[in-house]
Amino acid sequence: MSQLGAFGAITSVRLATESGYRVTYVTCDFASAVIDAKVVFDAEGRVTGLWFGLPQPKTGEYKEPPYSVAGSFTEVSSEIGKEPWVLPGTLTIPAGEGPFPAVVLVHGSGPNDRDESIGPNKPFRDLAHGLASKGIAVLRYEKRTKQYAGVLPGEMDTFTLKEEVVDDAVEAVAYLRQVEKVDPDRVFVLGHSLGASSAPRIAETALQATGEYPAGLIMMAPNARPVTDLILKQYRYLAELDGQVSEEEAAQLDEVGESVSKIREGSIGPGEMVLGAGKAYWDDLLAYDPVAVAKNLSLPMLILQGERDYQVTMEDFALWQAELGGMANVAFKSLPGLNHLFMFGEGKSSPEEYGVPGNIHETVIAAITEWVKAK
Repeated sequence: MSQLGAFGAITSVRLATESGYRVTYVTCDFASAVIDAKVVFDAEGRVTGLWFGLPQPKTGEYKEPPYSVAGSFTEVSSEIGKEPWVLPGTLTIPAGEGPFPAVVLVHGSGPNDRDESIGPNKPFRDLAHGLASKGIAVLRYEKRTKQYAGVLPGEMDTFTLKEEVVDDAVEAVAYLRQVEKVDPDRVFVLGHSLGASSAPRIAETALQATGEYPAGLIMMAPNARPVTDLILKQYRYLAELDGQVSEEEAAQLDEVGESVSKIREGSIGPGEMVLGAGKAYWDDLLAYDPVAVAKNLSLPMLILQGERDYQVTMEDFALWQAELGGMANVAFKSLPGLNHLFMFGEGKSSPEEYGVPGNIHETVIAAITEWVKAK
């Protein structure tokens, strides 16, 4: 490990069940590379294996996007939520007196930090600085599964999308409405990936909790198909990316297929983890239809989709359009050349792109700004 340089931080933790064993994947950030440690536990919680993946060299550092205008905003620390799940965050406020429209940023799947960091990229920081430069306040915060990674495994038998995403987003909306320079009637929810598909549920929950909907929803790459369908398609896409499927990849596809079947059948046992989550989580997620919930909402919605996204694809975008396309309160925009992080590229999208420094494309900032300021 000495050749990797100084240890920086654990950037993510992922849980799984493989061949009856509980497995924890820990992504570790070193000075010159990122490496995954795989820790295997038996039924009694004893460590039975420890492996390290191949180091992934860092290809560069994060750079502030060109649309971030120095001096046009300030940032202050904030806290949202209630004990025992208080979450630290950052509030980005435009310069001037206000009151300003504002957005809450809601993360995709996984234990994300407030910047939704992946490799050298920080899409939520891009959004915060880009939108604040245009006069829109932004609140971003550490995801519960990031901030309380050491505590949540004990909650997995009852842990659902509500605890992972929805409750904290509702708290964030309520928090923003109390900020002095924010217009309380113009607080929007901006979700990415899982956060995007959760947005209709966040709106419904906010109404139940506070008596008010958010001012509107901005959904960046929301899935319309069940997440189990997406998982299978993603694994197959990656296996076939080089034009051939190896024996190892075929075996992995079979294993993922078995896990997905278990999720669909609802046959996950007590305490068992499948694809990183327990029975309560998967049952809840499969019972939630974001398109159906959104169809019953009258608040403004903007749906954005990168045309090179292999995780949530144009197939999902077409399904959203088919169901909501006739609604006057819903706007759609697909963006050529953009991947799941809404960063530009060419050719087939791949996970390796996420390790190359970049920024959310300026067309995304422009589309969101224009839409929010028209409301």
